[in-house]
Parts: sequence; C-alpha cells; structure tokens
Amino acid sequence: MPTYRLDLSYDGSGFHGYARQPTVRTVQGELEAALARVLEPVDTVVAGRTDAGVHARQQVVSFSTGKPVDPDRLARSLTKLLAPEIVVYAAERAPEDFSARFSATRRTYRYRVLNSPHPDPLRRATTWHVRAPLDLVAMNRAVGHLVGEHDFASFCRRREGASTVRTVLSASWSDRSGILELEIAGTAFCHQMVRSVVAFSVEVGRGRIEPDSTPQVLRARDRNRARGAAPPHGLVLWHVDY
Repeated sequence: MPTYRLDLSYDGSGFHGYARQPTVRTVQGELEAALARVLEPVDTVVAGRTDAGVHARQQVVSFSTGKPVDPDRLARSLTKLLAPEIVVYAAERAPEDFSARFSATRRTYRYRVLNSPHPDPLRRATTWHVRAPLDLVAMNRAVGHLVGEHDFASFCRRREGASTVRTVLSASWSDRSGILELEIAGTAFCHQMVRSVVAFSVEVGRGRIEPDSTPQVLRARDRNRARGAAPPHGLVLWHVDY
C-alpha cells in the first residue's frame, strides 16, 4: 500500500503526551481519530514520542493506506478538525519504505529557560522560569562534554531492556534577550534525556555543579547525578531530518 508522510506542529499543553492511551487525550489519539473521519482507520508511526506538556514545531508521522489520497486536501481537512492545538501543515506521498521513525537521521530539540527575577505570564506555557542568575559559559562547557556517543543512563528514565547509549551531534546554550535556549541534536534520544540535560545545566549555571564534572556524571550511570528533569513545557521538538 502507498505510504504517506504528515508534517505537523502542536501545543502539547492539553495532551497527555504524543502516544495513544486508552483513557486520556493524546496527540496520536486525536490525529488518528481525525484520519479515521476523513480517510479510514490507520496506524501511524511517529518520528519521536513527546511527553505530556511537550510541544512540537515539526513532528513527522507516516502511515499506509489503500484509499485514494489527495495530500493537500488531506492536510487541510485534518487541520480543520484539529486546529488550533494541532496543525498538519504538509502532507505528501512518501517512498514505500519510508518510516517517520526509522528513516530519521537527526532529531533537534530546543528548550527555553526564562532567566529573570520575575515570571512572564505570556511565556508561562513555553518557558521554565528560573529566578537565580545562570552562568551561560559554564552551562555550555557542561553540555559540550555530551557530544559524541555515550551511555546516557544518568540522564535517562530507564525502560526495561532498552539501551541508553545515544549519539549527541551538537549541544549548545544561547542567550536570546533573557531567554536561555538549549539546542541539542542527536540521532535519537531516550526518555526524558533532554529535560535531564536541562536540569543538570541549570544546576551548573547556578554554581552547584562543576561544569567539567559531566564526564564523571556520564560514567556514574546514576540517575541522581543529573538532578532530575526540567519541566516539560519548555521543551519543543524543533526539527527532524531524513
């Protein structure tokens, strides 16, 4: 059967994550319900599952169907049903062996921290407010040690039988007028990895952890060494490369 690709974005605030769950509202559940209405029931494959409260600027989904599909019309129909929380901004026929998950070569996430004495009500759904001044130079030194292939057990919420070895391609913090933003790219990420990197970075920025201790934290393979996970609402799946 022909395979199709959907590119979508969403505000994750009102969802219990991406992955379908039987009793709660999820992005996949809403998307597949809309596909069933305008096309037929299908099983979708996603580039990267996001947790409850996490947003996506570019998420990619693939599915196969024997029904005739006009991609542009499909994108418009899905957006009409799902907007404004979910917008399908592109649809196209893909190669038959295309998989949104397994064909992806790079995933990029961004996390925003509002580093200010006062919270901003207009940014409360998309940034983590941290009042204490943060040392951006130290934070960049800390995440620089993450680039390459490592066992990220200290930064991942473990799943039985799943590997925590991952490859980080780039990681850096920047200051955008008081919004500190981490951009991190890798071939794949394990559960809560990016949010744990953010929490660790903030502790470094506060001066509570030495920035060059990152290699020791990685070697420890101890979840407690990374200081937990930052709140989900500051995280955005930014881009997926194929």
